[in-house]
Amino acid sequence: MSYPENLKYTKDHEWIRFEGDVAVVGITEFAQGELGDIVFVEVETVDEDLEKNETFGTIEAVKTVSDMLMPISGKVIEFNEKLEDTPELINTDPYGDGWVIKITSNNDSEKEDLLSNEEYTTLINK
Repeated sequence: MSYPENLKYTKDHEWIRFEGDVAVVGITEFAQGELGDIVFVEVETVDEDLEKNETFGTIEAVKTVSDMLMPISGKVIEFNEKLEDTPELINTDPYGDGWVIKITSNNDSEKEDLLSNEEYTTLINK
């Protein structure tokens, strides 16, 4: 499995990529592999301010439904609408077209709590 070096990670298997004032969030290749075939993604928090670790949406696979958690506090500004018709993009391209939301951060100090790809790899290989 790959964990791109330009991303940061959480212990809950979300990834985050900072692009200026906006951050793109998705779930890791490990998480999508554990979930299996993803059949539905629901995000009803666009335009909401959420705290770190609050649920921003749910992801449904054939066998389970899981919450997706905010990696940092911020405002959800966009949902990847491609996932409405093709949620399996998370399985096939979790770090590209399978991104889930975009947010604006309101607490830069929380970025320090995110994991590097090395730290995340160590976490899942325990």
